[in-house]
Amino acid sequence: MQRIVVLNPKGGSGKTTIAINLASYYAQRGDRPALMDYDPQASAARWVRKRQASQAPIYLINAFERDNRVTRAYQLRVPDGTRRIIIDTPAAVEAADMPELTANADKIIVPVLPSDIDIHACARCITSLLLVAKVKRAENRLAIIANRVRRNTRMYQSLTRFLGTLDIPIVATLRDSQNFVRAAELGLGLHEMKHYQVSEDLQAWTPLLAWLEEPSGRAAVAANAAGAMGAGEAAGAAVGSAAPTPKPALFA
Repeated sequence: MQRIVVLNPKGGSGKTTIAINLASYYAQRGDRPALMDYDPQASAARWVRKRQASQAPIYLINAFERDNRVTRAYQLRVPDGTRRIIIDTPAAVEAADMPELTANADKIIVPVLPSDIDIHACARCITSLLLVAKVKRAENRLAIIANRVRRNTRMYQSLTRFLGTLDIPIVATLRDSQNFVRAAELGLGLHEMKHYQVSEDLQAWTPLLAWLEEPSGRAAVAANAAGAMGAGEAAGAAVGSAAPTPKPALFA
């Protein structure tokens, strides 16, 4: 079972939009996803309730609610057979709370908007994830989405320069599209809409979905180590198989 956390303490970064679209993608694929809504605004929960009985099911957990009659673990349980858990985190998450939200996460997605305020907030968020939550780059668990982007603008250029300094993969660049708004109003995700209407936006999701399928955690570290070892062995074999350099003749 894969746990995907969408996190950015800055409000309005598009966390819920990404979470519900991931949930709908995995639902229509048959992965029986659970959507865990930690945000008291309950935007993800409202979206789930808009869905029709004929649509692929998404199990909703209102994680922002507290029920003192049961344990927290019981309240956050997921049905048997759930293959994906998508966690929509609230705004204003404190750095001290990040370890709890990310400890068991297989993938952590940080969306960021192209504005000076959002870039600054993203820098603080990434710092907290690396230093407080102890998320390691080598584990391939952490990635960034450039969200609501309008290309060929100076703010977009500033965003790309900033993201390039973080040494963290940018797994998607999503344009500022009304398709996300229309889909949310209908209780749909992009992958459930007519393809010809959303083809450009769907293409932007392809690298994100591919990254989510890559190994993470210890498996990623082991894969990276094996890849480095394999590269070293290949280089050694190439050197060993090279023809010996002829020695110069001392006497003609």
